[in-house]
Amino acid sequence: MDFVSPVLDVASLICNCVGHRAVKVRRLPQNLNSLRSAMEELKNLYEDVKERVEREESLEKKRTHVVDGWIQRAEATEKEVNELLAKCDEEIQKKCLGTCCPRNCRATYKLTKIVQEKMDAVAALQTEVNNFQEVAVPLRCSQVIEMPLEKPVGLDSPFHEVWRLLQDEQVGTIGIYGVGGVGKTTLLKKINNKFLTPNNNFDIVILVVISKPTNLQKIQETLLSRLQIPDDRWKNRSEDEMAAEIYRVLKTKKFVLLLDDIWEPFNLLQVGIPPLNDRIKKSKIVFTTRSADVCGYMEAQKSIKVECLEEAEALSLFQAKVGEDTLNSHPDMPKLSEIVAKECKGLPLALVVIARAMARAKTPEEWERKMQRLREYPDKVLGMENDLFRVLAFSYDSLPNEAIKSCFLYCSLLPEDYEIPSRDLIGLWIGEGFLDDCDRIQGQEIIESLKDACLLENGTPPFIEEEYLKMHDVIHDMAMWLACEKGKKKNKFVVEYRVELIRAHEVKEWRNTQRISLWGSSIEELREPPYFPNTETFLASHQSIESFPNGFFTNMPVIRVLDLSNNNRLMELPVGNLVTLQYLNLLHTSIEYLPVELKNLKKLRCLILNYMYSLKSLPSQMVLSLSSLQLFGIQSSPPEGDQIALLKELEQLEHINDISIFLTRVLSTKILFNSHKLQRSTRWLVLCGCKGMNLVQLFPCVQNLELNFCLELEDVKIIFEKEVAPSKFPRQQHLNHLHSVHICECQKLLNLNWLIHAPKLQFLNVEDCIMEKVIEDEKSEVSEIEQDSSSAKSKEYMWMSLPFPSLRYISVVSCPNLKKLPFDSNTVMSKKLEKIEGEQKWWADLEWEDQTIVHNLTPIFSDPYTKLISRA
Repeated sequence: MDFVSPVLDVASLICNCVGHRAVKVRRLPQNLNSLRSAMEELKNLYEDVKERVEREESLEKKRTHVVDGWIQRAEATEKEVNELLAKCDEEIQKKCLGTCCPRNCRATYKLTKIVQEKMDAVAALQTEVNNFQEVAVPLRCSQVIEMPLEKPVGLDSPFHEVWRLLQDEQVGTIGIYGVGGVGKTTLLKKINNKFLTPNNNFDIVILVVISKPTNLQKIQETLLSRLQIPDDRWKNRSEDEMAAEIYRVLKTKKFVLLLDDIWEPFNLLQVGIPPLNDRIKKSKIVFTTRSADVCGYMEAQKSIKVECLEEAEALSLFQAKVGEDTLNSHPDMPKLSEIVAKECKGLPLALVVIARAMARAKTPEEWERKMQRLREYPDKVLGMENDLFRVLAFSYDSLPNEAIKSCFLYCSLLPEDYEIPSRDLIGLWIGEGFLDDCDRIQGQEIIESLKDACLLENGTPPFIEEEYLKMHDVIHDMAMWLACEKGKKKNKFVVEYRVELIRAHEVKEWRNTQRISLWGSSIEELREPPYFPNTETFLASHQSIESFPNGFFTNMPVIRVLDLSNNNRLMELPVGNLVTLQYLNLLHTSIEYLPVELKNLKKLRCLILNYMYSLKSLPSQMVLSLSSLQLFGIQSSPPEGDQIALLKELEQLEHINDISIFLTRVLSTKILFNSHKLQRSTRWLVLCGCKGMNLVQLFPCVQNLELNFCLELEDVKIIFEKEVAPSKFPRQQHLNHLHSVHICECQKLLNLNWLIHAPKLQFLNVEDCIMEKVIEDEKSEVSEIEQDSSSAKSKEYMWMSLPFPSLRYISVVSCPNLKKLPFDSNTVMSKKLEKIEGEQKWWADLEWEDQTIVHNLTPIFSDPYTKLISRA
């Protein structure tokens, strides 16, 4: 018995163990059903979480790392469970003949254990969801900024190639090259916008325009701004310190850097851009250039050439820009358009520019004449730049007259990528004598002509009272080429932009230069002033200089235009007796006293003293002594005692017809309102404070109006000329030139009824006012007065909202009572209405006069101005 007992004990243990395993094996089908049910519940949770994540990501948020890890594990678990279920089903089917027992008990038992483990894993994933208080967090800065983009033509192939390479982890740097105007910038913007999709897995996408010459500090400032690095960490720091800040942030991110228009190689690390390696999380750099050599110097792993359009694509683009009206004007036009399109050699920019020029010709004879002129330019010249210039020069040659051509060539004095207020550009044209009788209207017409010909473009204004202009860099190069007599006289026009130091020997090479433009550039200290016998124009804006050497400008005996604006350290004006001077711009300088010698400038036509906040006084009778003066600006408060004297001197000038003035006293405004000559001449009027002023009498010639802190102002009335009878109709264009209105803290001004007479209004800015409506409701009185008549008045009634077809920008801030604007839906949806700015609460319940609800326009408040994008 002693021998048998241990044997029985072992047998009992074996039976228990085998029995336990047998129970597990028998329960396998039941456990599989439980696993399937648990997996279905997990899939439902997965879909709920995924929907929450996608909803948050659509609001420019980024999923948390915890949630992203859970989603990946849930997806992996589902795949593993499906494979396990299939394997278990197959094993269950393998049974011993005539029994319900599995053929391979050991294998089945192992599967049973794995099923239990997966059930535990699924349960754990289900439990984790309860801890998800948030699935996404706001991005620290905008991941991608959408770029405005017309429908690209002929770029599908290079776009797909670049996008394919961006998905390749082995490729970090991609170079895109091709001739100017072929569409490289458009391609880069299209790539940028492609990253707007929610499943973009990069932390940030940054597009930087590289100006010529390459300015590393400007690149750094763009990167620092997009990365939202606090100003105190980089302002007034060296380039190396700025680079260190950029490097510190970028090395922690998975980024895409898009660099547009690189002309010369530069060291990315010097800017602060980390080398692309495994440690930088597979980041990407894409750049465009006109030179294949630059791709090599910038160490592009892949280079892609953007080719000109194929013939069919080129013709399609050309005919679209010419327009159906012209193409259908004669049966020969389609064939003629094919011939002209071929002359452009598939270059998109040339196709657009020349199509615009040809669109004005409505007969085959006109087309033949223009085509003949186009053929006069040689087809085969050395270098693609010359081919491009000669094609683009056809558009220049098609400009209507020499005045417009001179104005266009003058734009080459502006640096590439520089945006200039249209008012400043027109002022320079006036100073050069390109316009008749200081005619700003003529200047604006020339701007529109150049924009229509695609030779000028709208810029992006930093604030909403000005129109800014810029020139495409290819057009700029062509303009400079033409200005320098097609490259034969390279120093005829000299433009230096943000050059740290121009050496003395370089300055001496400008001896025969006609026009010199130094924007933000510094000249090496000169032992003696050089002699410039032929220099007519000297533009030295945005410099950091305190003074020029004595005699510097007197060595320019034929100078006509001198622009020293935005030199905020300039304390003295070394003008001397520049008797030939016609234009002088001292805007934003720190000059305290103007030299008495200014009285001797008898030929001076334009004098700009805007924003000279340090100016203490004006020399007595100085303005009156400038007998040829046509344009005068002082958009900062003149010394208090000088306001009245200044107005009286301006009134006596024979030729004055363009005044920009800043007044702070009610007595000064009365002199202005009572003077016919000052009324007809004032273009930009700024009234600030003016204690005791309750009425502004507005005159038809004014273009820009600013009313600031006029706390007692109650009404604005229109002054009519004697021969102009008050209209009985609400849409009489009495303020036909008014395009910009700024109203700030005028608490008693309850409406802007007079705006119904300004159909060409472009910019409207209202801040800190208590008015409830810009224009009163039906049957509201519009106050007007007839000049020199105390009794003649008229009443007008506005029965409906009005169209403002030129309106481009609106800003309304801190006006809690204002609920309605006087613009109809055609104005709201106009392509010209580009941006809205305001407080989100204010916009939420704002209505247009025709009941178009503004919050259905889906405004976006992520940038300084809110873009109007759609209507529900």
